[in-house]
Amino acid sequence: MSEHWDVVVVGGGAAGLFCARSAGLRGRRVELLEHNPRPGNKILISGGGRCNFTNLGATTANYVTSGSPHFLKSSMTRFTSADFLALVERHGIAWHEKKLGQLFCDQSSKQILQMLEQECGDAGVRITVNCKVEGVERLPEGGWRIQTSQGERTADSLVIATGGLSVPKLGATPWGYHIARQFGVPLVEPRPGLVPLTLPATRYSAFTALSGLSIDVETWASADRPRFRENTLFTHRGLSGPSILQISSVLKPRESFRINLLPDVDAKAFLMSHRTGGRDLKWALRQVLPERFVQAWLGPNAAPRPLAQLPQREIDTLAADLAGWELQPDGDEGYPKAEVTVGGVDTSALSSKTMECREVKGLFFIGEVVDVTGWLGGYNFQWAWASGYAAGQAV
Repeated sequence: MSEHWDVVVVGGGAAGLFCARSAGLRGRRVELLEHNPRPGNKILISGGGRCNFTNLGATTANYVTSGSPHFLKSSMTRFTSADFLALVERHGIAWHEKKLGQLFCDQSSKQILQMLEQECGDAGVRITVNCKVEGVERLPEGGWRIQTSQGERTADSLVIATGGLSVPKLGATPWGYHIARQFGVPLVEPRPGLVPLTLPATRYSAFTALSGLSIDVETWASADRPRFRENTLFTHRGLSGPSILQISSVLKPRESFRINLLPDVDAKAFLMSHRTGGRDLKWALRQVLPERFVQAWLGPNAAPRPLAQLPQREIDTLAADLAGWELQPDGDEGYPKAEVTVGGVDTSALSSKTMECREVKGLFFIGEVVDVTGWLGGYNFQWAWASGYAAGQAV
């Protein structure tokens, strides 16, 4: 015989756990199904093992979605970073702000997972692990039949919180997208996000030797998209580091982007200020950038002419390049190195208040499976909490 639940949540990550807890606190009978031996694998590895669990500055402006940014307003205002922080403090978890509003556990990511498991337990949620969902059927009278490796369930509401395709070694699957397709819910084509970029070796060979070198820069793709001021790290395949991971989520495939190598100064004024004393460009740039980078950026054939001898048009060109060095990646390092998935369930198909499908009543999508991608720095966890809470109040 089937077990009947008010709510079945599929996926035991951040969003699924928080949704189950939120629904359970409302007196709903909730079962959470997780196909891994334990829930919360991605929580455990996040933030270098200390879990960057939210960001104090999280607003709708910190997210990428192909739909309307207004979609985020309802859930993000009803459950804020301050709300989650209050829960963390209620559990006595020590935390610190690292930078730019990013909050981390002082000790371990395990504390966040243990907190969520305890909250679920206190709310009467049953967590079932090693449970693979083998099929989902919409019942004629309403509700759902869920076939699993551990028997059949029925439920009034079904919440899909199975995440995206990033970090496949932790058990990521496209199952949530399959369910969306099964019930005619539109998808935005998924792709890796917050991921290192690769550069064509033929064009950028001089920079592969800089692997491990990091410089403080500003990156951006176009005037109407955000700029990111953080470090860029050179790798043997291209570029990584916070500024590159950030830009990867807003870039279109094969789109070029720009790097301001001198984000704290006016590049033209900087060059003009060194047009005395016979100083050349290499000498000037070595005052503000690592020598290894300067050598690669100028190239082996750069003429060591004094800056004073360069015509104004050449100074102007150099300044433009320093303030907006254009790079053309040829790809990225894929889902194994991606922190999140861009794309997923189209937000236009969901209620912004409840995360319920507009055309499929009783079916909810939350967290990373939805086409909402936060910036690096705790924003994706905040989306998990906010979307999980929104669904948990509605199921």
